[in-house]
Amino acid sequence: MGITVYVTRDFDHMSEIAAAIVIEKIKEALRKKDEAVLGLATGNTPTGLYKLLAQAANDGQFDSGRIRSFNLDEYVGLPGENAQQRVLHPESYAYFMIQEFFGLLKRKFIETRLPCGALIDQKTLIRELRENRQDWTFKGTDAGKSIAIKAKPSSAYLARIRKDILDGYARKIKAAGGIDLQIIGVGGRGHVAFHEAGIPFRGSAVMLVKLDDDTIANAVQDGHFPTAGDSPNYAVSMGAELVYQAKTVLLMANGERKVESVTRSLLGDVTPEIPISYGRQYAAKGGDLIYVIDRIAAREILANKGQLRNKGVTLRVMTGH
Repeated sequence: MGITVYVTRDFDHMSEIAAAIVIEKIKEALRKKDEAVLGLATGNTPTGLYKLLAQAANDGQFDSGRIRSFNLDEYVGLPGENAQQRVLHPESYAYFMIQEFFGLLKRKFIETRLPCGALIDQKTLIRELRENRQDWTFKGTDAGKSIAIKAKPSSAYLARIRKDILDGYARKIKAAGGIDLQIIGVGGRGHVAFHEAGIPFRGSAVMLVKLDDDTIANAVQDGHFPTAGDSPNYAVSMGAELVYQAKTVLLMANGERKVESVTRSLLGDVTPEIPISYGRQYAAKGGDLIYVIDRIAAREILANKGQLRNKGVTLRVMTGH
């Protein structure tokens, strides 16, 4: 299917264009089968899109009662004495999705799922990792790394995380028939969800991730946590290997912080340093990859249209009103 890039004026316009594409893809899926399966992202970028999707569903443009969804990621280490308190913490991604999307729907999805990061107690995890060093290895070349738990770890706690929380989430997605449309944002260093820069593609389906210091710093900078000490240090996340198995992947990006990662993902090499660059391999193998970005994020690619064309990327600059 290749890569199509829509360049929009600003955040609101980006949200409108993305919503029109998503609604069409949902209708297309529901014409072919009983249910549509969406992959969803958190963060500021898709909030406008979610409001427009909820409005469209409530207006009867598509039947939200025929959709199930899987979110990309969830923190490990949110404050709370138990899983319930962690899930309901205002900075949990479960809470975010209820506030920004699920709670706006008159007719609820068949099912909404997030990785069960709240089931992991961060203090217990740190202890088990420290005491069972033979059970796992770090994967990644940068500060953020995936913790690959061995197939038969001696730690029962780590075994449960691998079987039920990591592999279990991938199994649930497979049982639903895979994801029809995956919505993703992009971090300032080109990461998708918590697939941090430097983590390899292979074996990245659903991962336990030790967060990069930059990711923690950004969470503080964006006002999510008062200090780095209050921020979770780990997350459970879908990785690029699973993200780029969806039938369509729609990437949204806006603002100055996203310029470099958007540019390198489309014009540079496919590299673990920029995990969203794996989208190029996905598109080359027949995947449908769509970027919806604002003019700021698109600055460098608009200055290199010839290069973009040579790489087979379709560029659509949307004017609108």
